[in-house]
Amino acid sequence: MRRKRTGWLALLRGLLLPVIAAGALVCFAAALNSLDSGRSREDLRQLEETLRRGCVACYAAEGAYPQDLEYLKTHYGVQIDEARYTVFYDVFAENLMPDITVLENEP
Repeated sequence: MRRKRTGWLALLRGLLLPVIAAGALVCFAAALNSLDSGRSREDLRQLEETLRRGCVACYAAEGAYPQDLEYLKTHYGVQIDEARYTVFYDVFAENLMPDITVLENEP
């Protein structure tokens, strides 16, 4: 009769492979979460930059900054995902750049 040899190598293979696989899965999930977070910040920055450029284009073409956000959307094609972002647009005077703040809404 031959006995099967179940040495430390078989035990190590049986325990180590699932641990390595689980660790790799956790690292992959963390990397995806970090990538998504970076993308969200970049989208927020791009929207704010788009709003500022639209204001500058309006000032250059008309000699005054837009009085409200709707004017900027209607006449300069700025699009805002209002389900995702809240935009605060505060005008002081028609010859001063408006204060623009973009915040991401909670999911």
